[in-house]
Order: sequence, then C-alpha cells, then structure tokens
Amino acid sequence: MGKIDVPIGAGPTRAPKSSKKEDTKRESKKMEKKVEKKAANCQESQVAGLKKMTRLGMEAKKEENLPEWYTQVITKSEMIEYYDVSGCYILRPWAFSIWDTIKNFLDEEIKKLGVENCYFPIFVSRLALEKEKEHIQDFAPEVAWVTKSGDKALEEPIAIRPTSETVMYPAYAKWIQSYRDLPLRMNQWNNVVRWEFKHPQPFLRTREFLWQEGHTAFETREEAESEVFAILDLYATIYTDLLAVPVIKGRKSEKEKFAGADFTTTVEAFVPASGRGIQGATSHMLGQNFSKMFDIGFENPETKERSHVWQNSWGITTRTIGVLVMVHADNKGLVLPPRVASVQVVIIPCGITVDTKQEDRNRHYELCMQLEKELAGNGIRVKGDYRDNYSPGWKYSHWELKGVPLRIELGPRDIKKDEFVAVRRDTGDKTSFSRANAAERVKNLLDTIQHSMLEKATQEMKSHIKECFSLSDLAEELDRKNMILAPFCGDKECEEKIKTDSARGTDAEPGAPAMGAKSLCSPFDQPRAITEDMKCIHPDCSKKPEKFTLFGRSY
Repeated sequence: MGKIDVPIGAGPTRAPKSSKKEDTKRESKKMEKKVEKKAANCQESQVAGLKKMTRLGMEAKKEENLPEWYTQVITKSEMIEYYDVSGCYILRPWAFSIWDTIKNFLDEEIKKLGVENCYFPIFVSRLALEKEKEHIQDFAPEVAWVTKSGDKALEEPIAIRPTSETVMYPAYAKWIQSYRDLPLRMNQWNNVVRWEFKHPQPFLRTREFLWQEGHTAFETREEAESEVFAILDLYATIYTDLLAVPVIKGRKSEKEKFAGADFTTTVEAFVPASGRGIQGATSHMLGQNFSKMFDIGFENPETKERSHVWQNSWGITTRTIGVLVMVHADNKGLVLPPRVASVQVVIIPCGITVDTKQEDRNRHYELCMQLEKELAGNGIRVKGDYRDNYSPGWKYSHWELKGVPLRIELGPRDIKKDEFVAVRRDTGDKTSFSRANAAERVKNLLDTIQHSMLEKATQEMKSHIKECFSLSDLAEELDRKNMILAPFCGDKECEEKIKTDSARGTDAEPGAPAMGAKSLCSPFDQPRAITEDMKCIHPDCSKKPEKFTLFGRSY
C-alpha cells in the first residue's frame, strides 16, 4: 500500500466545551433528521411497492378499452407471459391445456378418417420455397430467413417454414408412384413462423404459432372434395361443441382464397366487442396445381397413362384460444366453457374462522375432500382450494378471473343441511343442491353452462348480421359493428373497390374501425336465392351477383 501523507502537526483536536442546552438542541435536530429520513425512505418503499404490486382483479372494461382489457384477461388469468421477442409469447399451462383438448379431439377424429401423423423439418431451402411462385408470393413478406451460423454467413439462406406445402410435396412425389399408393393422408402438429406484420396480438396475430396442417392426395377430384368438407365440419365442431363459439361455414372469394388453391372453405367467427370477423380455420381444395408443379403422379389403372393426384391442405391454429377469450370473457376476467376448462369445478371451504375448533376445521376440510374425490371419480376435472393464507372472498375472485365454470362453496350451514352451493361463472347464478347424487347434479349443470354459453354467443352473432343492397348502407352497418350479407359478383377488382369505397379513412391496423369491408366468405347457408332484379353491392359493377357474401372488418 502507498503511504498517506499527513500534514505535520496534524492530530486529534479537542472540541470546545458546549453547554447542556446546546447539546440537547443538537441532539434534537439529529433526531428530527433521522425521523425525516426514515419517513422519506418509508414513502419511497411504499411507492416502489405499489409499482411492483400486481393487482388481482380486472381494471380495464371490455366496452371501454378492448385492447387493454384483452391484455389483462390473458395475463391476469395466467394464460400467457410476454417474451422479449416481439410477436412471440409463452403459453402457460392454463392456455396450453385448451390447445391440448382441441388437439386430442381433432387427432382422434382425423385418424378415424385414415389420416396419419408425421413430422417434416422446420427449415426450407430457397429452391424448394420458390418452386411454386404463385403460392409463395403471398407468404414472401412473412418468411423469416436464417442467414448465419455463428459468425459465418451461410452459402445459401434457409427459410423457416411459413407453411409446409413446399417442404412435404417433394417427398410425396417419391412416395406416390401407383394408384395403390393412394390415398396418402398425412398430418403434422407443429409450429410455423410468419414474421412481417406491425400489430401482434397474443393468440390472434403472432409471429410464431402452433397448428396442425393436413396434406392429403387422392386419385379423384370427388374424393378430395369430400374430404375438404368433412374436415371443415370437424373444425366447426371444435368451435361449437368445445369452445361454445358459433361459426359460419362458407367459401372464400377468389381474392381471399389460399394461394395456389382451386377453392378455400372456411369457418368464420365474430367478435361483437370489436365488430370484427375472424377466420377460425380453413380447408383448401388444391386441385392439381401443386401435383403438377412437384410432379406428384401415378399410372392410371384404366388409361395406363400418368395422372396427377388431387390434393388438399387444411389447418387450425392456437388462434382458437384468442377467439374463445374475445367472445366469452367479461369484465371479471376469463369465462371458460366446461369442455375445454382444465379445472371445471373449484371447491372452496368457507365459514371457517379463528374461533373454529381444530376438530371442526378438520372435519370441514375432510368433507370438502370427500366431495372432491367423488366428483373426480366421475370424470369431473375438479380442484379443492384449501390454502389457509387466503380468505374465501379472495379465492372467489381468483377463480372467477381464471374462468373456472363452476364454484362450489361449502360452509358449516351447508354441511349441517347436507347441501352445497354452486355458483356459475357465466351468469353468476347461485343455487343450493342436496349433497346426494352430487356428481350427477354437477355434470348436468356443466352441460347446461356449455349449452347456455353457445346459445348466448349465437344469438349475439345473429343480431350483428344485417342484409344490405347498397354500398352506403353497408358502410353504415360496418360502423355499427355489424357483418353484412350482400349480393356480390365475386370479381377480384370489384371486391377491392368495395373495400376501398366502404372505408372511413386510413388506419395503421388492418381491420380497425376506419378500414373498409373485406369479404369473409360466401356462406353455404344462403339467406335467400339471388333473383333477376338483384345487383352486385358495388354501384359501379354491372356484373350479375353470384351469391350473398358475408362482408365485415376482420382480424
């Protein structure tokens, strides 16, 4: 260590004597400063604590601030966690369990049709991706490319799949040589990446998402078309029977169909709070477009000539979860349909106080656990909340926020009467039931909740569908947050004019309130037949309308 220079003659000095009065005054000032400092530190700690504290309940209202409300629902109900890459999100078990239910149902149903699961790589060569130019043109802005390995640039960039047609079909060309190799029906559960967009929303519009994609090949067009509609029916069933969300089945316009497809079928859902439609799932009839491009063919047993196969592709994504939230959740939080809820029933002991004897407390919990065991034994997904560091009221709010369909309250009075109280999440209705045959009563109530949620959503969607025969009326109904059924010729240019001329101005986000009408689908269930006196909805169009088409703003 270096020396410290001390001035010559420096040393301890004796302070002059002071009076007791001055000493007392000095100590008093020191004490005042200590108190002030402690108070300031305490105030800073309280402010910091408030900043760190996460409030349990909802603060935004669905009807006042939909984006903020949606964010609060999916985060406070513990569905997602935000991630440091924009447009990518962590799916927590509460959300992933819903996807598991959808996956398990669909996987079982498509296997009944003869579909087999497989897996193809996530990476796509530039050569394969660009082989079908019309198809990839729509995806080109969204393709993410790997260009480096460590610090070394790759000789050839590799794409991360936006979809798998160009990944799978070169292999199909090898595997299919004879009519005996048909049909080939494969599906994969995977993730895809679509990068280019400005307004990510968890579940609804993300850069990476989970889905299944089915890719099938048939000898005849009739076989392929039959499957297209069978798959679409399964997708509709997922929405109506599992998610309790009504959908409209229909055919996409030429402008909106999947690039490279002969035609695209869709199930379209509706979000009343925003007045916007949302594509739920699609099933595409690809015709022979891809089979000719990738030379997927076989020797025709009748003509002995080489024929190209007829192909389909179809998919449903984790967007389903976002649709469920938008349609059913309310200002208290998430509302889950029983069939997709990982916890269908929560049991909460109540009425236990500090004065409750330990013997009575133990007996109370024992009876709750007996009920839990009985319900679980009858196939009901049930959870008992026996945490003693939270009050019953806090637990009610917690499980309401998470959307559990049914809450069972069991208090001392209920035990004496041999009853339990059931509270519905969807309506808030509270009913007392006899403890006898509890499982049967709860099952029936869960079924009632499921059907009630679908019925409510169906009626709300129907009330937002209006028929229009002029573009000005169409624009007005758009502003009233409605979807519109209108006669339409089906022409691409005409559709673009409808979108432009029904807009109220410009907006950064596609589908937002100022945007014009987009064709959602031509419903299979038409409101009425097109008559001779009907004209296309655009006043400048002289073409004969083909069908009633559903128009609206969309996600």
